[in-house]
Amino acid sequence: MAQANPADDPNEIDPRVFPPAARRGTECHQLKLGGIRATELVEQYGSPLYVIDESAARARAREVREALQSEAERIGTSATVYYAGKAFLCVEVAQWMVSEGLAIDVASGGELAVALAAGVDPAIIGYHGNNKSAREIARAVEVGVGTIVIDSEIETERVAAAATRAGRRQRVRLRVNSGVHASTHDFLATSHEDQKFGQPLADAERLVAAIVAHESLDFVGLHCHIGSQIFATDGFRESARRLLGAYSKLAEITGGPIAELNLGGGFGIAYTSSEADAVPEIASIARELADIIADTAAEIGIGIPKLACEPGRAIIGQAGVTLYTVGTIKPVQLAGSNASADPADLGFAERLYVSVDGGMSDNARPALYGADYQVRIANRESDAAPALVRVVGKHCEAGDIVVRRDVLPGDVRPGDTLAVAATGAYCWSLSSNYNYLPRPPVVAVADGTSRVIVRGETEDELVAKSVIPAPAAN
Repeated sequence: MAQANPADDPNEIDPRVFPPAARRGTECHQLKLGGIRATELVEQYGSPLYVIDESAARARAREVREALQSEAERIGTSATVYYAGKAFLCVEVAQWMVSEGLAIDVASGGELAVALAAGVDPAIIGYHGNNKSAREIARAVEVGVGTIVIDSEIETERVAAAATRAGRRQRVRLRVNSGVHASTHDFLATSHEDQKFGQPLADAERLVAAIVAHESLDFVGLHCHIGSQIFATDGFRESARRLLGAYSKLAEITGGPIAELNLGGGFGIAYTSSEADAVPEIASIARELADIIADTAAEIGIGIPKLACEPGRAIIGQAGVTLYTVGTIKPVQLAGSNASADPADLGFAERLYVSVDGGMSDNARPALYGADYQVRIANRESDAAPALVRVVGKHCEAGDIVVRRDVLPGDVRPGDTLAVAATGAYCWSLSSNYNYLPRPPVVAVADGTSRVIVRGETEDELVAKSVIPAPAAN
């Protein structure tokens, strides 16, 4: 069997991928999260298990907010950082974000309900969605949601009517598509023309005129989200240039300068060590974004608007780890009698299929987007020769893959605890009950303590959802 890439230490806990404070114990060599052994967490809460490092999430929220706000101040404006709840939202996480100075972005009535249950001031909530129901809009207006993002022409009338009934003047943004394509998976690129979100930038003048015609609506600016998992600022630069280019004409329609510009989110994180080198520091991103806005505004001859952005993955993604228990191991020979022809397989002639007790029901991203993840044995270290592995779930789907390709010690065996890194975003929030697997709990860890922040489900609870017909009368 060929040797692994020397850069791939199958025991290493990379702090650029795992939570920064995650480490192996000096004596037990077990992975510790928030100061607690992974095996202790599994013993107490079961497996699979979502684990969120509270300190890592809070620190990252502060880092992102401080970087963006300080750079905005440098160019003479201010910035609001919304935490994108769709990445992962529960009552306690919403409270963490607000306590760290962030606003909250929601995209459904359910997410709004969670934010309100967390005690979030509705004035710092932004409400997204391409198909908000009349009921959802009415509730958002009635509770005092700070800003509603209008995603279609129909929504202008719906929000205006709800605001009129509530006797409020509702702040709104208009979501537009700048035509800038993020370098990412097609389903993650959200600012090209042929997709469900937003309106063409070319229609902005007509749509803004329709908004300002309603006394119950207060138009505060444009919103554009160019995609997700973005590492470079080139797309933001071009998108900002196009959006600000429309502000002079929009100011003529509204009768004054446009107050805000929301560039969305989409900042990427490292899911694997090989990807980590490509991820820029948030301070660099913030500095480049501020310069982009300032330079473009100067070129066009307009004032610099207030800025807003909506990171989610960039805040919570790295803070999360999913723990699994290994069930079966199956060696499979790769195509041909020699090593795999795929360079990404590192020349191995054999792949170990490592089956775990979860799968696509707790992490749908590999199946949806072909996403890559990094995996490590959490309950021990090993000096066994490295093996090429594919971590798979227990669902009745060939595409039920958790980690498509990584290297683990070749003695990985049933009963081992595996840790998959960077699962804080879009794992629990995309989870399902496929094959009637209960959703795992979410546990927060910090300073050697742990607690459940989202309860897991049981098989009994899933069965109880079925309506059992009454016995037929004789």
